Amino acid sequence: MPATFDLILKNGKCFIDGQLKTIDIGISDGIIKSIGKIEKNSDTNVLDVTNLTVLPGIIDTQVHFREPGSTDVEDLESGSKAAVMGGVTSVFEMPNTNPPTSNQAEFNKKLSLAKNRMFSNYAFYFGATPQNMEDLQKVDKLEGCCGVKLFAGSSTGNLLVKDEKDIEKVISNSSKVVAIHSEDEDILNIRKKFIKKGDVSSHPLWRNEECAMSSTRRVVKIAERYNKKIHVLHVTTKEEVEFLSRYKGNVSFEITPQHLTISAPQCYKLLGSLAQMNPPIREKKHQDMLWKAVKDSVVDTIGSDHAPHSLENKKKEYPQTPSGMPGVQTLVPLMLNHVNNNKLTLNQFIKLVCENPVRIFGIKNKGYIKEGYDADLTIVDMNMKKVIKNDWIASKCGWTPFDGYEVKGFPLGTIVNGKAIVWDGKLIEKANGKPLRF
Repeated sequence: MPATFDLILKNGKCFIDGQLKTIDIGISDGIIKSIGKIEKNSDTNVLDVTNLTVLPGIIDTQVHFREPGSTDVEDLESGSKAAVMGGVTSVFEMPNTNPPTSNQAEFNKKLSLAKNRMFSNYAFYFGATPQNMEDLQKVDKLEGCCGVKLFAGSSTGNLLVKDEKDIEKVISNSSKVVAIHSEDEDILNIRKKFIKKGDVSSHPLWRNEECAMSSTRRVVKIAERYNKKIHVLHVTTKEEVEFLSRYKGNVSFEITPQHLTISAPQCYKLLGSLAQMNPPIREKKHQDMLWKAVKDSVVDTIGSDHAPHSLENKKKEYPQTPSGMPGVQTLVPLMLNHVNNNKLTLNQFIKLVCENPVRIFGIKNKGYIKEGYDADLTIVDMNMKKVIKNDWIASKCGWTPFDGYEVKGFPLGTIVNGKAIVWDGKLIEKANGKPLRF
């Protein structure tokens, strides 16, 4: 009698132990039960994935789904729908909501808001404030908490810890990894004179390299002093890459697909404030250094920094325009296109979005195609050519800066906890995401 499975993936090129192997995967109760040649029972659900590539479920370590608060542009349900449509099976969601997720009551409220509504698996960051040190000491006990988020420079929302003594208190008191939006608030305030009304290309002049570098130097020094783990988010400058590459161990860092894909000044000419984000999209010399970090395996993760706003607000006059762009749905196609263009290998991509997030944050049973691991899988067609369009975007905001951008390599199927949630590019199942375990 052949073993019974809830789902069998047949004949896929599966990414196992750093290699593509044509093999079958048998799934039961949300777990990968068998990898090998599998005979099918007549009543088993079988997906034929011949000529498709089966990857471990992609993890996006930085998204803003805006709930509670700005649910007109996104909520946990719509944001996670965008995630699975783009082949992302797990997300780390940010705390700069309204009210912020910076106490246990708000954190628990977010967990209950997510239950039975999120299509992807999820974990939430706990927001740091100058006052909540006691909470930060206990975050390692919180279900579904991936770490602490520290805004050292102001961005969207009102979570800000700008003074060095408070930043030191947050890093030294946190019982989990501290992920940091690293811009120096004092420099941001001094440099406001560089903001040119109506000219979004002045955004990187205002939020310049030194603004990022000064903050990053400071947080690394504190992490080293206290032997604490920090993760520097959306690194954008050549200087930071050179500096951060000297500190491994306690210090890890992330870059975004958009900083790898578009550069100044062209992006501001073409996209206007749709290209506005914090830290900014910078000139090509910085992008070249980010690519060097990818090639040399110096960078640790790629996160989309999915941060939607309404087109109406984005079309106001700069600097009245909000910073941020949607990205969770385009992360996989953009990066597969870069793989096809030989900018990085498939191995490097999987390290950045599966293996390294698991290693840095201690996620249980994710990131690999292995027997006994959770059945989260991203199924892609490496040869499919597709033009990204606004009408494909499932986010409530309804737009992407990559509208009209052609890619080669596209997600077709997303399996979350053993269920095919997306197949052939269509949402076919209801939400069954669960909190990640650490």
